[in-house]
Amino acid sequence: MIKRALISVYDKTGILEMARFLRKCDIEIISSGGSYKYLKENGVEVTEISKITNSDEMLDGRVKTLHPVIHGGILAIRDNEEHMETLKERNIETIDMVIVNLYPFFEKVKENIGFNEKVEFIDIGGPTMLRSAAKNFKDVVVISDINDYKKVINEMKEGEVSLRTRKKLAGKVFNLMGAYDSAVSNFLLNDEEEFGDYLSLSYKKIQDLRYGENPHQKAAYYVSTEVDGAMNNFEVLNGKELSYNNIKDLDIAWKVVNEFEEIACCGLKHNTPCGVAIGENISEAYLNAYDCDKTSIFGGIVTVNRKLDKKTAIEMVKIFLEVVAAPDFDEDALEVLRTKKNLRVLKMNKKPANNKYVVSVDGGILVQDEDNKFINSLEVVTKKVPTAEEIESLKFAMKVVKYVKSNAIVVAKGKKAVGIGGGEVNRIWPTSQALERGEGATVLASDAFFPFDDCVREAGKYGIKAIIQPGGSINDKLSIEACNELGISMILTGVRHFKH
Repeated sequence: MIKRALISVYDKTGILEMARFLRKCDIEIISSGGSYKYLKENGVEVTEISKITNSDEMLDGRVKTLHPVIHGGILAIRDNEEHMETLKERNIETIDMVIVNLYPFFEKVKENIGFNEKVEFIDIGGPTMLRSAAKNFKDVVVISDINDYKKVINEMKEGEVSLRTRKKLAGKVFNLMGAYDSAVSNFLLNDEEEFGDYLSLSYKKIQDLRYGENPHQKAAYYVSTEVDGAMNNFEVLNGKELSYNNIKDLDIAWKVVNEFEEIACCGLKHNTPCGVAIGENISEAYLNAYDCDKTSIFGGIVTVNRKLDKKTAIEMVKIFLEVVAAPDFDEDALEVLRTKKNLRVLKMNKKPANNKYVVSVDGGILVQDEDNKFINSLEVVTKKVPTAEEIESLKFAMKVVKYVKSNAIVVAKGKKAVGIGGGEVNRIWPTSQALERGEGATVLASDAFFPFDDCVREAGKYGIKAIIQPGGSINDKLSIEACNELGISMILTGVRHFKH
């Protein structure tokens, strides 16, 4: 039976209703600091913790609940005679419910405030009480989430809070603490260049998804509590809920257009760009991206890195698209896009910010830095030197190739991808595919070196004038000689861009 509850909350949402219900049930409430003051001012009968501990708060409130009277009252096992005798000897009363939410470290760590100020938002007393109560969940109801107030109230109205609910609430505490501790750990270690001995991840669930990559796979969407990046800072302006595949594809498509300072558009399907282009305006960029592969873009995702106008929106709604994303939209453009009821229209409020890439394997997790490096240098290794215009086109194609599954080849004409090939187990197949589709292409980019000269010779058949690739193969000489023979210029960058 619940006779005594401890309340210590930073977020006061819903706490008055909860506290008033507890008092109606004749449950004593003890509290401290701002929570005590808030309850008192709103007419809730409450006892200050310092009156229970006979010890005033100290160190600017850093120490107020860290006391045997508090933790003894929480941790004592009620059907353990020795525990209960100890409480009696020390004049400690049990605490049967703990309602605590934490200082908002998740939010503050992302704000533009000083290091020392962020440190002050690391909660100590709250997590300690939550952990104590969660460990002793058979005897103590612990609430760490304001969304659980109503559930607990409803069960109490029916009698007692069930053991199943107590266990779930305790599990939520340790789930929260894992993320909270990880966020603090990463905050303190973020200046270190090495990966830590333990992988600490802190993510919060935003929503359950209808399904994963396929209907038989369950899925949910979590966002980082530490990084205020693009994928946890967008607004849905129209359309159905985003799916697992939508979110995964959007991440890549948005990263692609943010590679460019110029006006850019990316069409993407199945996590791979199917069209990318630069334009004098958004409409031109979209139409050029669309022209790259008019078949694959159907049912895909389109992103642009400038405000979307009505003219471009009119072109977009001519075909079926899953998602259109931009940093902003003209109102008349939104009106056009909203004529497609199910088209998901997203306003992207942030540029990509994550610096780590994580993928799970069976029984483990692989973690690496994001591929944020572009080139080491532009080394011309052939007799023929590319023109200034060709160099700009080569750099454009290499930025696109970063986001194509290996083995990846992009052929371009100016700053417009006209053929994209990738996801094959050898390099000649995507080379042939990109060239066959890439009418008018003048340059070719490869994500890795050429182990043989076959790709160069294939490029020569289609009139490619310049090639960019990382270099580093023991057979670089063969490719260079083939370029010299065919009158093709070649640049080595020194940076590989595998994407698996």
